[in-house]
Amino acid sequence: MALYKRDSVWWMSFTYNGKQIRRSTETEDKKLAQRIFDKLKGEIAEGKHYGLNIEKIEFEDLKADLINDYKLNSRKSLGRAEISLKHLGSFFDGMKVKEITSKLIESYIIARQEEDNASNSTINRELSALKRMFTLGARHTPPKIINPPFVPKLKEAPPREGFFEYEEYIRLRDSLPDYLKAILTIAYFTGMRKREILSLTWDHTNVFEKKITLRAGTTKNDQERVIFLSGELYDAILNQKKIRDNHYPDCPYVCFREGHQIKNYQDAWHTACKKSGLIGKLLHDNRRTAVRNMSRAGIPDTVTMKISGHKTRSVFDRYNITSENDLRIASEKIAKAHQDKQTSINKTEKLSQFYHNSG
Repeated sequence: MALYKRDSVWWMSFTYNGKQIRRSTETEDKKLAQRIFDKLKGEIAEGKHYGLNIEKIEFEDLKADLINDYKLNSRKSLGRAEISLKHLGSFFDGMKVKEITSKLIESYIIARQEEDNASNSTINRELSALKRMFTLGARHTPPKIINPPFVPKLKEAPPREGFFEYEEYIRLRDSLPDYLKAILTIAYFTGMRKREILSLTWDHTNVFEKKITLRAGTTKNDQERVIFLSGELYDAILNQKKIRDNHYPDCPYVCFREGHQIKNYQDAWHTACKKSGLIGKLLHDNRRTAVRNMSRAGIPDTVTMKISGHKTRSVFDRYNITSENDLRIASEKIAKAHQDKQTSINKTEKLSQFYHNSG
């Protein structure tokens, strides 16, 4: 913001809602112009100058804006956002936005940690929702908030690094009840997400063309993916189709239990993990496994990302886990490369000495 003189009249220059605005004070008196300018700055800070009183904006107003934003742009993530808003609302509901300071946000974090024993990753999702609320409020025309408070981010534990070796996959597959075997096989070979597998239907699965087509809107990142079927993966899905055609012809789902969509399988999963000596393994571990296996097989990362549905390189790299065995193999390859090089040098030296002696 600045006060400047044009000819004999004082003018005001300020930024509002991302736009540079210039306005005359209509006076040649600098002191009067300064008072007019100071009053304008105060009105803008309070949201009064453009028809909105920021003093009256409440937390619930920003919360409603966030829900509408999710409905417009990311409806599939609305459920998770509503969980975060439930916790935020239990602390901030009824407050004016101007009362929500960085200090108060710190109090919220401490309460969640001590009273609710929430993890840092869970709290971070809630803080992200809160920060998004402030961002939307600041972008509103006229703005609902002028100076958003600083929203900290907690340090999280390193990402989970679980994955399945092939023999572990076999042990678990053999321990699972029949209705869950196909779910594990699809996850292991494709890296598809749990929701994608459980909601997969036959109209997106063509056993004759041997491919799965995940339409845009059914995937997490809203991008269409095509996954081709072969080997054990194809056999598992073909077997599902035979069971469905013979016993449950009206079932639309590729993975089912007695003709119905599978929604809760945790008890059976944990029992099979315990039986196979793989306690703590998750279905999601197969996502990392599939990415690693494709990389090991020499498949280009860009192709692997198309299959697994990773949109960003940073997230993909987090899933492309390197195991101790990978490191051991790399060490052996390096050692062998040096050994081969030394062997070649020795042969060259011996051959050179042979010709020297012969001469």
